[in-house]
Amino acid sequence: MDTRPAAQADVRPFTGLDGATAARRLAEDGPNLLPGSTPKTLLAIVLGVLAEPMFVMLLVAGGIYLLLGDHAEALFLLAFVFVVIGISLAQERKTQRALESLRDLSAPRALVIRDGRELRIAGREVVRGDLLVLHEGDRIAADAQLVQGQLTVDESLLTGEAVPVDKLPNPEFGALATSGGADGAALFASTVVTRGVGL
Repeated sequence: MDTRPAAQADVRPFTGLDGATAARRLAEDGPNLLPGSTPKTLLAIVLGVLAEPMFVMLLVAGGIYLLLGDHAEALFLLAFVFVVIGISLAQERKTQRALESLRDLSAPRALVIRDGRELRIAGREVVRGDLLVLHEGDRIAADAQLVQGQLTVDESLLTGEAVPVDKLPNPEFGALATSGGADGAALFASTVVTRGVGL
């Protein structure tokens, strides 16, 4: 006898994406990350450092010393500029690695249905068409629509309202309904399920 809650039991018939389709979509669409969260390239870091007014001033001063024939002062200034640029690059890369590690630690993990079975994956690996299995306490890994079950979701990060919103699909009209607003059963990334089970 199945003793799971009805919403959880109803999730089982869905097979979800197959592994090959999920891998293809991940390659085509890229990881499930917010825009701007991709690391800077080495060229972007160098250009950012060179755009600093202090570095521009030192480069101009070095160029003027070079034009005036004072090669020792020019080389000293330019060498100092390149040492500072090197230190800035090293610090920027170290900061990026630390931020990536923190993002990986804080990124939600997602329970998806693939090939007919539940699979726990990193939130960045969620692809278009994945079926997310959501339980109380889960952080939603990607924008989605509730197709089965009933959830109460804390959307205060988006709306600022302290009252959680009930979400449920309305299969009778093929539309989405909610008791908490006009956004239907739309689920938003980084919001938290406070009650219920859904797909």
